[in-house]
Amino acid sequence: MRVDWPAARSTAETNGEEGIWNRPRRIRRVRATHGMGTTLPIPTSHPPLSNSTPHEVPDGFTGRIVLGIDPGTLVLGYGAVVDRKEGPVLLAAGVIRAPAKDAVPQRLGYLASELEALIARLKPSVVVVEEAFCGKSVQSALRIGEARGVALAAAARFGAEIAQYPPAVAKRSVVGNGAAGKQQVARMVARALHPAEVPDSLDATDALALALTYLNRASPLGTL
Repeated sequence: MRVDWPAARSTAETNGEEGIWNRPRRIRRVRATHGMGTTLPIPTSHPPLSNSTPHEVPDGFTGRIVLGIDPGTLVLGYGAVVDRKEGPVLLAAGVIRAPAKDAVPQRLGYLASELEALIARLKPSVVVVEEAFCGKSVQSALRIGEARGVALAAAARFGAEIAQYPPAVAKRSVVGNGAAGKQQVARMVARALHPAEVPDSLDATDALALALTYLNRASPLGTL
């Protein structure tokens, strides 16, 4: 299942949603699309994956969208931001949870399908994938490497620019400390974006940190 944040808007909020792309420091809301089983507040009913949802990028949009991916074979975090001159704006963030009962090959297939659908909707021009951390156990590193392969292949299939950063680089860019903890990263991500709209999932905030790192390193000043 994929869980998107923020939760779906009310009918009143949804009216006139196309205009939100022209407003500074506002976000385009997203809708959860599959399943439950998460701490994030999501609707109790979800449309099929093939349905159009509010986080689909409108045709003709030319802004740069950067999608960060925190890979894992059970939980894959993602976070997309729009690069605006007023500052980065949250587009979508959440996690893709693979069925824990499935064998690794089946989980990878599930993640590939969900991630490709997500990229097709968000249309990122850049996909940033976290590099494997060598300090993890050999087994964990192998599993993360498999999930990284899924993410890299999905990004390449859609022709996106691909960037890769080690966790320490993202932490240093967003927090100023390459040894920062996940909670510190989450707090700084919330400061860069809108605190009320940033998800509780640390996998999602790690992914957003990767996207912000790309924008930070691309900035002439090197800061957000």
